[in-house]
Amino acid sequence: MMDELADLTAFLTVAREGGFRSAARVAGSSASRMGDAVRRLEARLGVRLLHRTTRSVTPTDAGARLLERLTPALGEVRSALDVVNDFRDRPAGRLRLNVPIAAARLVLPSIVPPFLAKYPDIRLEVIAEERLVDVVAEGYDAGIRYEERLAQDMVAVPIGPRVQRFAAAASPAYLARRGRPRHPRELLDHDCLGGRFTNGPLHAWEFERNGVTLHVDPKGPLIVGLGTTTDLAVAAAVAGTGIIYDFEDWLRPFIDRGELEPVLESWWPSFSGPVLYYPGRRHLPAPLRAFIDFVKSMRPRRG
Repeated sequence: MMDELADLTAFLTVAREGGFRSAARVAGSSASRMGDAVRRLEARLGVRLLHRTTRSVTPTDAGARLLERLTPALGEVRSALDVVNDFRDRPAGRLRLNVPIAAARLVLPSIVPPFLAKYPDIRLEVIAEERLVDVVAEGYDAGIRYEERLAQDMVAVPIGPRVQRFAAAASPAYLARRGRPRHPRELLDHDCLGGRFTNGPLHAWEFERNGVTLHVDPKGPLIVGLGTTTDLAVAAAVAGTGIIYDFEDWLRPFIDRGELEPVLESWWPSFSGPVLYYPGRRHLPAPLRAFIDFVKSMRPRRG
């Protein structure tokens, strides 16, 4: 029974990750072992579950049907096994989080090290990406999001700073060469370093002051993937290529060192900080429960 469960878990991981090597990295195994597990499962069931090519691995119709039923079933099995954790002195096991790259960069560094120091038996896996995922269907215990609407069965817990700002900045050399914009509309005459989410439109820059909100469509020599290649845009801004617009917390170290200068600071808009979200209609694994309690304990206390 345990061997069958291991093979089913391997199939689920390979199908979810779209390949044997990436699945092996997630599972802490090898591609050959993952392949052997899937072949055993296919031989046992007498049906092919995965289409394999040199470039991709995708479920067959039979594999897709099995995957549809298997994902929630294995989740229930993991929840059942996790009940044993309640009898341990301290929680143990794996905790998988799916987070935006900005959260991995700006929020988690102050949380993860002390959390792991307090719970050394928990193995934390953090996957950072910009696409919106179904955390349950893709095998995550929880996720972090900014402002996006959550499904009704999700519970949200504030994590990290509760108010953040978008900021515009440029290098002293750029401002000396091109001048300093005094109003957001003047950005149309400047080199702006734009960004877009994967396969999405160019991200408009939003500014706000005294109840007035303005949107500017940036034009300039560089467009980067938001989150994924933000560091490239920051480096270009520091080098004097143009004006950058991003999370204030991402740009603040460069501003404090004098490598960038604030631009239109009185117009920087505020937005709500991120939330940790997780399914609310099932047993919480002990590692997730410990993480939620730890995050709550880090909230500033109101006097």
